[in-house]
Formats: sequence, structure tokens, C-alpha cells
Amino acid sequence: MISPTPSISIGSGLTIGYSAPLATFRNAVELTGGTHFLLARNGRGKSTLLRTIARSLKKLSGDFTTRGFMQYLPEDMRFDPEITPRMIFKTLLSKSSHAEAFELAQRIELDLDKLYGQLSTGNRRKTALIMAEFSIKQDRGNILLLDEPFSGLDAFARETFEQMWEKSSDRVLRLVSCHPDYDSMSMPSVLLIEGKSISHHAARNQSWSQLKALLN
Repeated sequence: MISPTPSISIGSGLTIGYSAPLATFRNAVELTGGTHFLLARNGRGKSTLLRTIARSLKKLSGDFTTRGFMQYLPEDMRFDPEITPRMIFKTLLSKSSHAEAFELAQRIELDLDKLYGQLSTGNRRKTALIMAEFSIKQDRGNILLLDEPFSGLDAFARETFEQMWEKSSDRVLRLVSCHPDYDSMSMPSVLLIEGKSISHHAARNQSWSQLKALLN
């Protein structure tokens, strides 16, 4: 049976890393539909955790389970440099999504007819984000693992995607690694990698200004 509710259930003791441990969950964590942020200093394991949940990297120990159609958007995602965003969307998205995808691209000033290889970093990120958002399955729960999706994005494009996420249904769970740009950025649910420990911080009015002091 296809579940309409996405979830990531992480057991206490899940350890991520390569040949040596990077970080461990000290307590069990349950994430459900909505937007959850992943914060850590550089090199502490944000990408490693996303790759582990996406099952493109083996866990070192412990257990986790996921429910939902999963997409993993790495920071260095690439498309054929000789095709345009319009061609990418027409080829890979369902026909029913084309009009909305094109409209969003125009709203955030993504040139649909410029070769992908000639796009700036920010416009490549826009292309990948539009692909991910319009690949969401409407008949089941969805998990989007987004690694630094705001890298290179202008403020308007970033705000546009954040507003989309706020209006999104509970059938979509987004886990987003990022470097917050402003202290007042709302972050009601955060996975925080502090040293070698990973913990979940959840509070309705929680902001980046309250969380950044915890990073070490």
C-alpha cells in the first residue's frame, strides 16, 4: 500500500561517516511532512547525512527507515551542457507540469532557452530545484533531500522557493542543508550536527539567531 504520509525515522545510534565516524544520533528522531533544516559547520557531515538517508552511502552503524518517494538533489547536480532548461523540463517532467514549470522559471528569471552549460551556478540551481519540485508524486508521500539548494541563488528566487515550501502539503517532507543568510530566518525544525553528535531541535518560533550559538 502506498503511504500518503512521508517520514524519516532515525534510531538512536545511527552513525554516519566514511572509513571513520563523523557524527552519531544520540536520540531517536522522527521527521514527517514539512520543511526541516540541516545545519552544521563545513565538513561536519551535512552532505554525508543526506547521502546516507538517500542510500547512496552506507551507514556505519544503527538503523533508519524512510516512507515516501525519495529524491536526492546533490549540490553538484549536472545536466547535459548542450541542452536548455526548456528541453530538460519537456523531456523529464510530465506534460501536465510543463506550464507551471515554465511559469515558475520565468518568474525567477531563469532563461529557458539558454544552454545549460552557459548558465550561472544560481541558474543551474534553479533548474535542478524546478525539476525536483515538479517531480513530486501527487498520489503518495514524498521526501526531498536538498543539499545546499540556495547556493548561488538570488534573494528573490530563494524567497520564492521558501514561500512554495510554506504552502506545500504535508505529503512532502523536505530536508534542506543550508547556510542561513539572516538571523530572523524561521527554522521550526532543525537537525543540528554539533561536534560528533546529531540532535533534533523543534520549536515553533525558533530562528537561526537562536541556533547558531550551538554550532561548534
